[in-house]
Amino acid sequence: MSSTAKTPLDPDEERVVRAQRLLIGLGAALVYRPFNAATYDALRDYLDRDAPGVLASLEVLSQRPEAELRARINELAGGWL
Repeated sequence: MSSTAKTPLDPDEERVVRAQRLLIGLGAALVYRPFNAATYDALRDYLDRDAPGVLASLEVLSQRPEAELRARINELAGGWL
């Protein structure tokens, strides 16, 4: 792997990152237009369909030992830490 290649996320990491980006966007949309029905529909859809899987992935990630988490963060940061 070259130093410019991205380190791929495992499925649990990918699921949590994707959810975080979605929820930040939905949170910003709620602040910008607090009564937008489409935003509430998108949030409800996420909560009904995707949230349980994301919570399960977050639990898997939180069970990793601290040393493993630190090594993974360093790996994802490209060895900068």
